[in-house]
Amino acid sequence: MKKLFVLVACLCLVTAFAVFGMGKKNGGSAGSEVGSQAPDFTLTDMNGENVSLSDYRGNVVFLNFWATWCPPCREEMPSMERLHESMGGKDFVILAVNVEKDKEAVESFLRGSPYSFKILLDPEGEAQSAYRVYRYPESYLIDKDGKILEHYLGARDWSSVDFLNHLKDIVGK
Repeated sequence: MKKLFVLVACLCLVTAFAVFGMGKKNGGSAGSEVGSQAPDFTLTDMNGENVSLSDYRGNVVFLNFWATWCPPCREEMPSMERLHESMGGKDFVILAVNVEKDKEAVESFLRGSPYSFKILLDPEGEAQSAYRVYRYPESYLIDKDGKILEHYLGARDWSSVDFLNHLKDIVGK
C-alpha cells in the first residue's frame, strides 16, 4: 500500500511539472515564454483609466505581478521605485499588476507605501492568466518590439548596479 501511495504521489508531481511548465528553465508557458510576443492586455490603473501593454510599444517594459499579501512582493517594491527613478524618461516603464480582487486592499497598501510607477488592477485574472502567473512575485522584461526578453521568479533588488547596467544596455538598443 505504501509503494502504491508513493507511485501515485510521483505521478501527481510529474503531471504538475508537465501541466504548469515548472521544469522549464525560464518558467513561463505558451504565449509567455522568453522569445515570444508578450500577450497584450488592457487593465484599469488606480485612477480608473484603461491601460494596455501595447500602449508602451517602443519602450522597454518591466512587467511585475504582485499582491499586497505577498511578503516578497512588498519587499521588492522599494527597489522597483528606485529603478523607476533611475530609468525615468529613458524609453522604460514599469507596470506593476496587482492580482487581488479587492481594490481597497491595494489602496490601503499604497497609502502607507506610495509608488510613482504605474499600478494596474487585474481582479479577474486576465493578465495573470495570459502570462500563466501563479507564483509571486513574477516579472517579465519586454523589449521595445513587444517580445519577452527575460522572465524572473521571486523578489530581487531591481535597483542593483548590475541590473541597472543590464537594463541600460537593453534600453539603448
